[in-house]
Amino acid sequence: MNYRHAFHAGNAADCLKHALLVRLLQALSAKPAPFAVLDTHAGTGGYELAAPEAERTGEWRAGIGRLLDVAEGPLADYVALCRGFGAPARYPGSPALTRALLRPQDRLMACELHPEDHAQLRARFRSDPQVAVHRRDGWEALRALTPFPEKRGLILIDPPFEQEGEFDRMTDALALLAKRCRGLPVACWYPVKHRAPIRAFHHALQAAGLRDLVAAELWLREPVAADRLNGSGLLVANPPFRFEAEGSAILAALLERLGLGEAGQGWAMTRLAEE
Repeated sequence: MNYRHAFHAGNAADCLKHALLVRLLQALSAKPAPFAVLDTHAGTGGYELAAPEAERTGEWRAGIGRLLDVAEGPLADYVALCRGFGAPARYPGSPALTRALLRPQDRLMACELHPEDHAQLRARFRSDPQVAVHRRDGWEALRALTPFPEKRGLILIDPPFEQEGEFDRMTDALALLAKRCRGLPVACWYPVKHRAPIRAFHHALQAAGLRDLVAAELWLREPVAADRLNGSGLLVANPPFRFEAEGSAILAALLERLGLGEAGQGWAMTRLAEE
């Protein structure tokens, strides 16, 4: 699966990932102590929806394009941030959304390996003392940049799924972080094409003995075609209090707005492992 993000910015998968990310960051902000965020596959930080890449697919129209009139309910804060960034002309990546929710005592570490995307990301945050931009492999950064001195924060793992073995790398990363950053929330995005790889991923996490895991998934058609993106999920380790209930409300609202009426569409918030 080739997922160069400029072609897909603002699509339904982004809406799921970013609406839940906003909720996770808001939960961290509920306490006054500082926190850090590590974004392992940060991209450029923002995307022009009129650019040739986004226009070529037009995926944002079936994603954020269907949400821009939302003013209340579980999606309101996420949509307000997108409008503040300039949607529908522009769409914020995860670094931009994260930066918008940082307080003066918080910080962001954003990693991007692709040279052109890294250059755009660095330019976006060049004068921002609260954001450190790294040109490095996101998987390697998990060991190099953790644990956080703040002892609080969030790690977002959002690989492009261009290579085989991304689910295995996620499992290994979560096992590593369970030892290095015990109790720290970790969010991992993944595509849902057909069910077999997702079941194998979830079983691998359980077999590794990992604790306190939930999976939030949204699919807009029956996930049975291996050659088509039918939905996406966010695996969250150590979710904050009430995340399952609040995340479920977000998923239900997304399906109501983004659902295509196809057979088999739906959402699920599944607890894979207890605390």
